[in-house]
Amino acid sequence: MTTTGLRQFDETIHLTNAWLKELMDDLDWDDRRRAYRTLRAVLHALRDRLPVDAAAHFAAQLPMLVRGFYFEGWRPAGPRGAERTKEEFVERVERELANDSQINPEVAARAVFKLLSRHISEGEINDIRGNLPEDIRSLWRRENWLDKI
Repeated sequence: MTTTGLRQFDETIHLTNAWLKELMDDLDWDDRRRAYRTLRAVLHALRDRLPVDAAAHFAAQLPMLVRGFYFEGWRPAGPRGAERTKEEFVERVERELANDSQINPEVAARAVFKLLSRHISEGEINDIRGNLPEDIRSLWRRENWLDKI
């Protein structure tokens, strides 16, 4: 039985819900809306920090529904993110989260990067990390992937 009548839509809804559930588990949350806002905020900060071609290649590996909110509001011809430090990147995530005091934006970024590392090919993850300044890349270290957030 399908929810939408289109297999592709049902599959992306299911896959997106699975990603949100994983993120909620990693963060020990029970709020799907907060998990969605967190995933979206970190993806937007990452997207805007990457060169246009890298951002587009990365998106190809996201589930269709996630890819949709990843691209939401994107202006590829606009200025790229100027964040060079981990602190600046975390501040960008915090702004995207509308300063929700119940979300630690650094923990959120690490959790989303951990989630992406489980679902995106290692080669693509290495390409994306290679486009980030070292200080921001420190949020996405392999040793952080195995730890409980």
